[in-house]
Amino acid sequence: MIFIAVKFTARPEYADSWLEHTADFTRATRAEEGNLFFDWSRSVEDPNQYVLLEGFRDGDAGAAHVGSDHFKAGLETMSGLIASVPEIINTEIPGGSWGPMGELSPKG
Repeated sequence: MIFIAVKFTARPEYADSWLEHTADFTRATRAEEGNLFFDWSRSVEDPNQYVLLEGFRDGDAGAAHVGSDHFKAGLETMSGLIASVPEIINTEIPGGSWGPMGELSPKG
């Protein structure tokens, strides 16, 4: 699986509307055949920061994503919304989905 984590810092005037501005990009990416997950989170410490966790089946699926029209359109949209260059982790890891956390389970 290709695992990608990206930190985006939005310009303050776009922080509250970030998810609306990226909705088309998110929807199109989630519909890709090789996409496993594409999930946004907002920082509890910095309201201008969003973290995107992405999973793709393999390198071919990742390449198809980066080559897509909606990827290019998403970059164009986000370039007007960001305050700084995003930070990224992009790596290939074994497996193809989330697994259970062994150290924690619900009580009762």
